[in-house]
Amino acid sequence: MTKTVAFYTLGCKLNFSETSTIGRSLSEHGYQKVDFHEGADVYVINTCSVTDNADKKCRKIVKEALRHNQNAFVSIIGCYAQLKPQEIAEIPGVDLVLGAAEKFNIHDYIGDGLKKEKAEIKEGKIKEVLDYHSSYSIGDRTRTFLKVQDGCDYFCSFCTIPLARGKSRSDTIANVVKQAEEIVAQGIKEIVLTGVNTGEFGIGSDENFFQLLQALEQVKGLERLRISSIEPNLLSNEIIELAAKSKVIVPHFHIPLQSGSDELLKSMRRKYLTSLYTSRVEKIKALMPHACIGVDVIIGYPGETDAHFLETYNYLNELEISYLHVFTYSERVNTTAYKLPGKVPMRTRNERSKMLHILSDKKRRFFYEQNLGKTYPVLWEAENDAATMFGFTSNYIKVKTAYDPSLVNEIFDLKLDVIDEEMVVKGKMFLLTV
Repeated sequence: MTKTVAFYTLGCKLNFSETSTIGRSLSEHGYQKVDFHEGADVYVINTCSVTDNADKKCRKIVKEALRHNQNAFVSIIGCYAQLKPQEIAEIPGVDLVLGAAEKFNIHDYIGDGLKKEKAEIKEGKIKEVLDYHSSYSIGDRTRTFLKVQDGCDYFCSFCTIPLARGKSRSDTIANVVKQAEEIVAQGIKEIVLTGVNTGEFGIGSDENFFQLLQALEQVKGLERLRISSIEPNLLSNEIIELAAKSKVIVPHFHIPLQSGSDELLKSMRRKYLTSLYTSRVEKIKALMPHACIGVDVIIGYPGETDAHFLETYNYLNELEISYLHVFTYSERVNTTAYKLPGKVPMRTRNERSKMLHILSDKKRRFFYEQNLGKTYPVLWEAENDAATMFGFTSNYIKVKTAYDPSLVNEIFDLKLDVIDEEMVVKGKMFLLTV
């Protein structure tokens, strides 16, 4: 009898790419993938551990899986599993916990898939995780997340990711191009490059991220190439200039900042100051005025005074960016920041977070307003809400139109007309872009 398997992914695009790859591996071993709510024989939960909330959510997902099938075999993988395997093993109903390297051989560890009296833990030392495992998502969304790099050597003071994913390592250009060709052959029009520290692609070799972008531009049939996120110190002028000239690389950059205070950036052990960050934004906007720029920012970091926060707020307010991803600092054991004095009260963190979310909404609306009346190619998504479907322009403006199944995974030009109450743009459709 064929066993069924269902997946749930928490966290980043990198996790989505790995979940999809693990899913294909299990399918090759005879498992049938089903939706989460269908009561699968085996559940695989891919976890994140960037914030405490992600840890708590893992527990909730385990309970939900067992609600659908109380006899299901529950396996936990991902960053949380590598960092706190024993803690996860104590969650009622968990049968298997796999570390960073072991998750790619999950079939070997599931065995007969029968529930256990006590969770089994299989995890090695993160310092010994040196192999690179290629991954990409397919079939889950219109866009494909293609992993090109894993791990991180930066050791920012607030981050546990190096402890969860190990040293920075990456694929080869030849293999990434091969995977891109496989993806395009399946009808995918947009590839999103992802990794822990994507710009470090090629570390330890004679290849680099700029060369990778050049090679991917030549993949026949690939219409859009998007960079999920890239550190400001790794976003070189030649990368920006390449994107400005490219017909494939889209004008959308997500660049982590974390703080607008140089004092806090130094404490965080970031590899740049605001002057460099500003120069990157200015370079992008000089060559691509219509480009979308997203920013990661952390509030409530230890020692962040009202003056520091105001410095960050004013810096972001004056910067020509398009939206913010706001993260409320949460204490992570085994990080340098955990030991720092000056803990910011949670109420203050929440107040600051609210202020930056409001600023983000203002930034996004202003960016959208700047683009009204212009025409951009839109890739329409499979997801729909009742009679409405959504898509994104090349420069990452969210748009909507009446649901039409023939539009799914197609690119049409859309003249942007009006912003609705949900901060989504509506417009007039034109002929297919060629």
